[in-house]
Amino acid sequence: MTSGDDLALLPRLVQLSTAMNRGRLAQQATEATGLALDRPAMTILLTLSMADSPLRVGEIADRMQVVGPHVTRQVQALEHRGLVRRVTDPNDRRASLIEATDTGTEAANRYTSTIVGWFREVIADWPEHDRSELGRLLGKLADDIATRLA
Repeated sequence: MTSGDDLALLPRLVQLSTAMNRGRLAQQATEATGLALDRPAMTILLTLSMADSPLRVGEIADRMQVVGPHVTRQVQALEHRGLVRRVTDPNDRRASLIEATDTGTEAANRYTSTIVGWFREVIADWPEHDRSELGRLLGKLADDIATRLA
């Protein structure tokens, strides 16, 4: 990509962000959960749902790229609402791990289904190769951004 292409990319990223915000995609997906959740709470549920096992608060914070105390407060509120629970860490009985309850997992699944369904509709007419290439490139971009921020 030449420097001119680099500059042309920025307005397209802004256009994408503006369209998604104007379309209220995240708000619609949150509403689909049937729960009144703010973005940080929803992000914690999504983080837990994408993990292959319960996580420590610090691991949740790392994956969200935020500080631990912020996650601790959110986890306490989610726990109070019955959306997450603490379980004993099998490797350290003094520590606890956080996992989503069935209700929390269902909410994360409804959120994800709404987002995926929206994108699926947007690219439904694209050739299979273009859809595959989009997935590959978005994955690469997300990985590179996460690495750069780490």
